[in-house]
Amino acid sequence: MSTAVQTLTRDPRIILNGLAKRVPHLITSEEPTLWDREIALLVRDNPIMTRQTAERLLGQAIAYTITAMERRGVDMGVGYTVDVAVHQLILDTPLFWAFCAEYNDGVYKHHAPLVRRRCDGLVLRTAELLRENGFDVDDELWAKDEASCSPCDDKVPDSH
Repeated sequence: MSTAVQTLTRDPRIILNGLAKRVPHLITSEEPTLWDREIALLVRDNPIMTRQTAERLLGQAIAYTITAMERRGVDMGVGYTVDVAVHQLILDTPLFWAFCAEYNDGVYKHHAPLVRRRCDGLVLRTAELLRENGFDVDDELWAKDEASCSPCDDKVPDSH
């Protein structure tokens, strides 16, 4: 008798919308979910970005943010492409604080990027960490910046 092992994939949209209980004031009739809100902000601030691209980027940014919080001390970094959406999450400070409260034991996760980008394959290693952490990885987005990463300074406590 064989027993099948079922792998669960973590859904960034469900994760993001699950934070609504922490920030109900961010939900509006125009953006009825946190997912809709962040997509609208990405498209607003990046006028050539399509909704489809914004959704792909946001999903990867959420996967990265959660993985960075759950795997403290692990060397990680994103390239410019995904970093656009990571910055969107961080700039929406009430939402980012909700992430920290839920996934980082209530401790603020600092964003302290190094000035110089690393060119050592960290972007693709980070994509593999996301996959290991239960997320689908949009390989095309990560491959765009495989040789150029914007990691955070490991001298800043609990930074990503």
